[in-house]
Amino acid sequence: MSYFVPIFLFLGIIVLISAVFIVKQQTAAIIERFGKFTSVRNSGIQLKIPLIDKVAGRVNLRIQQLDVIVETKTKDDVFVRLKISVQFQVVKSNVYDAFYKLEDPQNQITSYVFDVVRSEVPKMKLDDVFERKDDIAIAVKSELNQSMTDYGYDIIKTLVTDIDPDQQVKIAMNRINASEREKVAAEYEAEAERIKIVAKARAEAESKRLQGQGIADQRREIARGLEESVEVLNNVGINSQEASALIVVTQHYDTLQSIGEETNSNLILLPNSPQAGSDMLNNMIASFVASNQIGEEMKKRNEQLGLKTPKKKDKPKPESGYDDDFDDDLSSL
Repeated sequence: MSYFVPIFLFLGIIVLISAVFIVKQQTAAIIERFGKFTSVRNSGIQLKIPLIDKVAGRVNLRIQQLDVIVETKTKDDVFVRLKISVQFQVVKSNVYDAFYKLEDPQNQITSYVFDVVRSEVPKMKLDDVFERKDDIAIAVKSELNQSMTDYGYDIIKTLVTDIDPDQQVKIAMNRINASEREKVAAEYEAEAERIKIVAKARAEAESKRLQGQGIADQRREIARGLEESVEVLNNVGINSQEASALIVVTQHYDTLQSIGEETNSNLILLPNSPQAGSDMLNNMIASFVASNQIGEEMKKRNEQLGLKTPKKKDKPKPESGYDDDFDDDLSSL
């Protein structure tokens, strides 16, 4: 008999160990007795009848997530892939239903997601799918709650985490977007160019206005100078016609002098009519005659004042720039 004592002790320890089991946090254990449901055990140290009761399974009470990828067609015949994330949880009071009524709850949820998405998305265009993805998620959650509650599952949240159209559609959408942005950029560039043109036109108008004002002032001063010159010439016995001819020739030679000062100038002056050369010669002769008259008048005035007339060799040139001998020759004409 002494030999059986250790054996009985060993068997007792094995039976005691098999009667004790541990259930983890957020987990429920299903106990069956001869294949029949007996109870649900929660987290902690639990006891069961050895060789009679057994742990048939364990149910996870934490929130789980299932990602479902659904490919379907939109209203405008564009194929698109949607990724639906479903967060669900076993109701603690319905562990029996969750364990015994559904063999594979994830496949069941997947089937419902496919059914809802493929009934909602074909009603929308591609742009609406992106804009109304929350409506799709709400529809999926509503359908799943109605179906999965009877099996002991609670749908916490559904999310449309990705919308992926066909690759060619994405390329076309990017091209459309790029074209729209180029159009906007072109409009802004055109507006900027218009502003530049308007500003430049205003600046040119202001410049021309000031330039015209300056020319008007210049011509006014020239007119005053001509008036004074004619008046001086009239005082010495030169009529207005001869004075005008003298002034014209003087301006003509001043112009030629200013043109001659330009070293890189290629300008050639030609008469613009057959009578131009004759008119120019007549004007020159008239100016020379007027110059001679001015010289004679100055001589007479000097003699009246008692001034000595310089000799021929010492006689300075008159201010008009012409020699008296040359004037004498012209007067003989």
